[in-house]
Amino acid sequence: MATTAQPFIVLDWNRFRPRRVQAVRHRVDSHPLLQLGPLLALARRLQAVGQLRQIGTDADAGTRFVASAADVDALQRIGNAKGWAVLRYVQVDPTYRTLVDAVLDSIRPQVERVDPGMYYRAGFVFASAHHTVTPFHMDVENNFILQMRGHKTLYVWEPDDMATVSEQARDRFHHDRDLIRWREEFRARAHVFELHAGEGAYMPATSPHMAETGDDLSVTMSFTYFTDATRRDAWLHNLHYLIRRAGIRPPAVGSHPVLDALSYQAVAALVGARRIARRVGGRAVDPIHAPYAAPRPLGGTPA
Repeated sequence: MATTAQPFIVLDWNRFRPRRVQAVRHRVDSHPLLQLGPLLALARRLQAVGQLRQIGTDADAGTRFVASAADVDALQRIGNAKGWAVLRYVQVDPTYRTLVDAVLDSIRPQVERVDPGMYYRAGFVFASAHHTVTPFHMDVENNFILQMRGHKTLYVWEPDDMATVSEQARDRFHHDRDLIRWREEFRARAHVFELHAGEGAYMPATSPHMAETGDDLSVTMSFTYFTDATRRDAWLHNLHYLIRRAGIRPPAVGSHPVLDALSYQAVAALVGARRIARRVGGRAVDPIHAPYAAPRPLGGTPA
């Protein structure tokens, strides 16, 4: 995977912190693959493999984040109707994999200087009608979300904002999201980004966020990835979820670094043993650092 001389995403990399939200600029919006004609052609290919989804027209910030199958006809109507569609895991398409590689390879050296181990890369394209809401939710990936067309107001909360999403909800996040609930007063705590073409934001994994579009069609693309740190935190939260089920309240992930390190080593040993057992049993074992994300159900997490 080659790097480019000039990163597609522009920010002060000396101030980049992998667990902090920040604004970015980019030069991806003029890319030929992100114009409406090629995107519709991509949507037809993704529809055939079940990776074109939509959310209802009446969603608000507190709506449960559930998407259903969509078709290209529905996508074409978005410009004149409410709702939005998402082209998921565009890297499964060989043409768009080159775009995901170009953008993420161009920033990989800067990212890995402070957050090593970029893997499980993916791309998602969101086409949203005017005055459409993306409900309040969290994602498992680090995300550079870039505006390509139209206007979108993006609200993002820091990944450690416990007043917005509790530690218990974060521990349960990879199993269910029932404790992630919207309250209108959260707006006062958010980073608010008024995004137009060429603008975007960096959202660390598990940063709560929601969005509202403006008066016209909005097209946004997310370039996502995992790192060694995101895997570590996900495994620790999964461990704490099991501990809570046993009736014990563990300390917050990150509050006791030595305990976290010991817990992570124990979980890593168990995961390694399970993978060996699967191989001995003749069962398939996914690569632990797969370069690209495999399509998974909405809300899922990699094994």
